[in-house]
Amino acid sequence: MHKEIFEQTSSIVSAMRGHIDPEALIPRFGGLNMSDEELRNTKRIVFAACGSSFYASLFGEYLIEEFARIPVEVEYASELRYRNAPIEPNTLFFCMSQSGETADTLAAMREYKRQGVPTLGIVNVVGSSIARETSGGIYLHAGPEIGVATTKAFTSQLVVLLLFALHMARLRGMPAERADEIFKELQALPSYIEHILQDEASIKNVAEYIAGAQTVLYLGRGYNFPIALEGALKLKEVSYIHAEGCPAAEIKHGPIALVDESTPSIIINPKGPLYDKVMNTIEEIRARKGPVVAIASKSDTKIQQHVERVLRIPDAPDYIQPILATIVVQLIGYHAAVIRGCDIDKPRNLAKSVTVE
Repeated sequence: MHKEIFEQTSSIVSAMRGHIDPEALIPRFGGLNMSDEELRNTKRIVFAACGSSFYASLFGEYLIEEFARIPVEVEYASELRYRNAPIEPNTLFFCMSQSGETADTLAAMREYKRQGVPTLGIVNVVGSSIARETSGGIYLHAGPEIGVATTKAFTSQLVVLLLFALHMARLRGMPAERADEIFKELQALPSYIEHILQDEASIKNVAEYIAGAQTVLYLGRGYNFPIALEGALKLKEVSYIHAEGCPAAEIKHGPIALVDESTPSIIINPKGPLYDKVMNTIEEIRARKGPVVAIASKSDTKIQQHVERVLRIPDAPDYIQPILATIVVQLIGYHAAVIRGCDIDKPRNLAKSVTVE
């Protein structure tokens, strides 16, 4: 797992390779097997996924709706396959699965395909069942991922979804100048990630701080909410510490009952439009004596006065921040598992690919 976390400076480059056209300033996806006109006429997008792929899809939902103004739904594949959900004209169906063999995701895809909906896959494994049976799709090119808890394939999903959202936005009129800004930020991603990896010692100290907790809360808003969910999942998967992820504002609707001196909260709050709102949540937790670890922008000089620990990520636009925060929560989970003596690459009761219902 540690090796694969550190491979992300190169795996995200592989995920982007061949998709960036610096002249036309629109990502290229020849494997979709759909014309620009067909994509432009899309009225609704449905994602079906499980586990970390579900959380990545939520990030895609936020991006596509903001960039391209297309309604998006993200569904648990295990639930969607047994629902008689209405299918509207000009719907596009994506199934997200790193292995390409997830049984529930395959079943949901086959049902949509049976009803004549264009079905696309986003997978890592070339020649997998989803890759063969969908009408088109996108490979992650993250390389083999041996650890059961996904790391580099997850961030590759985030990058591919950002590129796809940009593609749809450009087809619908996003200015070239805006696309150029996003391309430049994507090209800076490897250096951003390298900066975080060089600060591993600080992340390890936070892992030591939370390793004895019974429960850890992960909170975020906007683009960072799905990363709070992924962070909680990572901690559960490899360290066996119970963790719960939720939108920061939702803590008042129940989870705040868990807050006490022994329940740390890890709050993703880099600079952005919701920064002050999340700071209010931090104050509410601290008023109830809850310890807080913040994942914050490097240039933020205010937040350390309001929390016990701060982990820094480079200053970046809000659509890049979740990719950077992911590296941090992966390393927190990894080091907490090391401290607790867990079998990190083969966590109990888990399998790399869930091929049965």
